[in-house]
Amino acid sequence: MAGNSTRRGARTKGRNKTAGSGGRVRRGLEGRGPTPKAEDRTYHKAHKAKKDAERRGQGQKKKSTRTAVGADWVVGRNAVNEALLAGMPVKHAYVAEGAERDDRLRDILKFTAENSIPLLQVTRGELDRATGGLVHQGVALQLPPFEYAEPRDVLADAFEAAGAGLVVALDGVTDPRNLGAIVRSAAAFGAHGVIIPARRSASMTAAAWKTSAGAAARVPVAMATNLNRAITDARKMGFTVVGLAGEGDVPISAMPGSEGPLLVVVGSEGEGLARLTRDNCDALLSIPIASSVESLNASVAASIALYEITQLRQR
Repeated sequence: MAGNSTRRGARTKGRNKTAGSGGRVRRGLEGRGPTPKAEDRTYHKAHKAKKDAERRGQGQKKKSTRTAVGADWVVGRNAVNEALLAGMPVKHAYVAEGAERDDRLRDILKFTAENSIPLLQVTRGELDRATGGLVHQGVALQLPPFEYAEPRDVLADAFEAAGAGLVVALDGVTDPRNLGAIVRSAAAFGAHGVIIPARRSASMTAAAWKTSAGAAARVPVAMATNLNRAITDARKMGFTVVGLAGEGDVPISAMPGSEGPLLVVVGSEGEGLARLTRDNCDALLSIPIASSVESLNASVAASIALYEITQLRQR
């Protein structure tokens, strides 16, 4: 019975006391607000997982910054001297205080002075930080961002050029030296431009600039968000699109459309042309080689194709 209960707060005989919390429970539940998310509770495993993910993201960000620094710099005395002689664009040139003078450094100092290239003297520590820890031997060049052309502008200029237009498109060429070599060959054989995709492709870094031997300053390089869309635009404009493929069914000497505007598509070093790119080509061309050799380097194949085009057009 209630009057005989022995629990605290219960009514007892002869005393005017009642059982209950007296509002303590209700007051304790007031004003605490919504329950925090699991990832915001420091004791919860979700909070630890969130912090780990943030640390990984910061590490990846630092790594990508280091890579970007390397792509925009030419470091080392031989590399800097060759870059200057090749006519690469220079944003800033740096030399470390107290750098040991040798013939290479004297040539660099002479070239920058004769060509009005500002040469800034900085401490070795400053140059270490600026180049991201690369081995610079006391001298470095910072390159300006490469200015890519628009694919449609390159195609339009080639189509309207005197004589037959010629453009090279690269499908997944990831080696910057191959890209630079193809740009150099494009300039040598009178091509009006080179088109590269924005993804899964080499870009115009210092290595590509160097390999092009200054040709990148004379031949426009365009970056396409969607390479196959650029190929489709070329076909609509009146270009004949030919792709280089080891198993192509048309010998390069029998290339169709060589007398008119021509777009030559070169595949990646390992996998060649992608399936969709093949489908968008009017013909797949093969270069005859010895059976003991599996395939040609992408830049070599492009050079052979461009040479063959000039021979066909002359004939």
